[in-house]
Amino acid sequence: MDRQTLDLTALGFQAVITALLALVYAGLWRQERQGYLLTWAAAWTMYVVRLGCISAFLVTRQEGWLFAHQMATGGTALLLLLAALQFSQGLKFERRYLWTVAVVVGWAYVTIGVLHNFAIAGASSAVVLSAVTLWTGWVFWRSRRRARSVSATLLAWTFTLWGLHHLDYPFLRPLGSGALYGVFADVLFIVATAVGTLFLALSERRHALEARNAELEQLTHLLLRAQEEERRRIARELHDEAGQILTAVKIELDLDGRTEAGALVGRALSQLRDVSNLLRPTVLDDLGLLPALRSLVEDFGRRSRIAATIESAESLQGLAPELEVALYRVVQEALTNVARHAGATTVRVTLRLDDARVRLTVADDGRGLTGDPVPNLGLLGMRERVAALAGTLDIATSKDDGFRLGVTIPLAGVT
Repeated sequence: MDRQTLDLTALGFQAVITALLALVYAGLWRQERQGYLLTWAAAWTMYVVRLGCISAFLVTRQEGWLFAHQMATGGTALLLLLAALQFSQGLKFERRYLWTVAVVVGWAYVTIGVLHNFAIAGASSAVVLSAVTLWTGWVFWRSRRRARSVSATLLAWTFTLWGLHHLDYPFLRPLGSGALYGVFADVLFIVATAVGTLFLALSERRHALEARNAELEQLTHLLLRAQEEERRRIARELHDEAGQILTAVKIELDLDGRTEAGALVGRALSQLRDVSNLLRPTVLDDLGLLPALRSLVEDFGRRSRIAATIESAESLQGLAPELEVALYRVVQEALTNVARHAGATTVRVTLRLDDARVRLTVADDGRGLTGDPVPNLGLLGMRERVAALAGTLDIATSKDDGFRLGVTIPLAGVT
């Protein structure tokens, strides 16, 4: 195999690798719709065009191919720089940037069409490509200082070394000589650039998802707080307004001797108080979490005829109001599920403070489940409440051991 064939084979291999990278970035752009991904795809496509032009020049030695190579070189450099600026600074493409195209065309025309000096053309091409590549590396060095990203560090080093590598063209690769060495070096830099940019894009997506999740958690927290405030307001109005009116009506009916009508009003008043207590138990606000839970468990046992007990540490004072509300609502929903679905005869609620964490367990001896629990609104609501306080909710169930719900909430996660 002669020298020219070897060089063309190496250039063809480099073109295939670069074309695959262009397709990868185009695919990522279709998914993410981020401008810098499309610009990177265009840069690698232009790089393939550049390789095709230099290959055609090595075969034909026609100036036209060298002129096209010069333009493709400048276009590749500018696109790589634009992609870096789009990613690191959010730069938007504007029409006024098109003057750079005129500069690239003019530079290629002067070096090839006017000077007719291949050495000057090669040297100027190497200097321009090196300068813009080093500039791109500097952009990533700045990005790396802000974000402390491993992928940004890799790209900064890659573009810096690649920019210095371009300067060896006038010494080792004039007129295509030494192309094999240059091709393999360029392939290494291309692969390193591809790995760095892919990880950078994936990292950017991960950060965006984390920010979105944080926003959703904050929104959930605000919605839960608003929901509790609305429940408190409705319960207070039912108790203070409607409750007092019904009480006055019952007194009037009793004084008139209309005991049957008074009894009906009394039943309505009792139901109203039950609804008010479900919306927002006054004992939770007046006496605290432990008395409210004991009242809830006792009332549940009386209504459902399921033997319900509660075990709790005596030192539950000083818990944040939001934590108390969350624990109460979790127990309330868990007991509701036991009454509806478990077929249990006993249920035990356990509440402990352990290593700066609150641990809550609700366990029954019911039928349990043979597979994974089917998500429902109650379970999802419990998970949201617990997650809003940086806690975890675990479920253990089996056909023989019943259903067990465990909640752990760090005290430090409650603000």
